[in-house]
Amino acid sequence: MPPTSLEQLIPELRDAIGPVILISGVGLLLLTMTNRLGRAIDRARQLKRELPERTGHEREQTLAQVAIIYRRARMIRLSILLAAISVLLASALIITLFVTALLQWQQGTLAGLIFVGSMVSLVGSMIAFIWDINLSLHALKLELASVQNNSDC
Repeated sequence: MPPTSLEQLIPELRDAIGPVILISGVGLLLLTMTNRLGRAIDRARQLKRELPERTGHEREQTLAQVAIIYRRARMIRLSILLAAISVLLASALIITLFVTALLQWQQGTLAGLIFVGSMVSLVGSMIAFIWDINLSLHALKLELASVQNNSDC
């Protein structure tokens, strides 16, 4: 196997820029997701502290909110997991591109499958993230309903 020159690697470097940009973008999404997870956990802890003070209908609404927040946290966790898998696959794609170039293998199918896996994981992550947003709106609706009920009294 002849040594690979820098001129032969330059096209591979150009090809690796796409997955690197993907990693950067998903990194920002992960930052947003971890912030949302932290806020959901903080809100659940706050509601847990308030729970002993509540009775009757207020207690039921608080428990319903806690249940929704728990579901949200699970969805955010899934979203984070799938985004992290997407980053790992993008990293594997970069490694695959360089190894195949260095060893002069023709493994386009492997690189394509890794890329498709990364994109499928990212799409799954975004679906879970959108589901979390819908759940958070449902929790807000419950909270606002309790405010409306209190103002009617």
